[in-house]
Amino acid sequence: MFITVITDCRDANAQSRQETRYAELFPGTHVSFVGVTSDIEAAGNLIDMLDAAGDAEGVVAVNVAPRHGRAKEKWPNGTPFGYLWFKKVLIVCTIDGETLSLLKKFDLADRVNVTDIREVMAFGGYDAPTIERAATSQFRSFDYLPRLARIVWEHKRVPCEVLPFSEVPDAGLGVWWIDSFGNCKTTLLQSDIQFEEGAKREIVLNKLAIEATCYAQLRSVPDYYTGLIAGSSGYGDRRFIELVVQGSSAAKHYQISQKDTFEINVGEKAV
Repeated sequence: MFITVITDCRDANAQSRQETRYAELFPGTHVSFVGVTSDIEAAGNLIDMLDAAGDAEGVVAVNVAPRHGRAKEKWPNGTPFGYLWFKKVLIVCTIDGETLSLLKKFDLADRVNVTDIREVMAFGGYDAPTIERAATSQFRSFDYLPRLARIVWEHKRVPCEVLPFSEVPDAGLGVWWIDSFGNCKTTLLQSDIQFEEGAKREIVLNKLAIEATCYAQLRSVPDYYTGLIAGSSGYGDRRFIELVVQGSSAAKHYQISQKDTFEINVGEKAV
């Protein structure tokens, strides 16, 4: 069994506290940690972890729960948490924003079970002070999410309301991750740009039009040329398109940053 935590609560203190709690609730289980800065980063990493898991059993906990701006107006203490099962993997997660948008895009699920903290904690047998602390905590990914995972793991289902994926936002067109080489993992799939090896496609990044050639593999891109490749991330035989510059960093070359509001628009040459 494995546990993977994907969260924007990622400083050393927060990471260690979460890893310790999951280890305490799931004794003997290996815990992995991925720090993210936005819901779309979390969404992409969720797909990659499910792909990595294969047919193994485990838990993926996904948390991006801002309390400012629109989120402050929409929820009293941040987004609710939910859960769903994929094969033998339990996914416990925040439900707001684009966190589940790529799960929706890959058609890997069609609904999420939304929970109420007090109701589920009571169902799980916790005492009143612990329940209230979890419900009002500024660190619910520590005080509630691991406990939700343990309760669902034991009972398979807990009190919830079903949210269909028709109410989950579609994934925007953008970069969800920049790897250590500066390659930009996008939310695009091959079908989104009618990927054909050797064909040229135009995308627009920050109002800058970039013409890139499609290549099946990174090794096929000529030195210092810009390419669109079927990258290593994705699920099964469906892989995210990456924008690359062979022998250099595409992110630095085109001044691309990894942020929630970043957009890629597929231009006319891509349709």
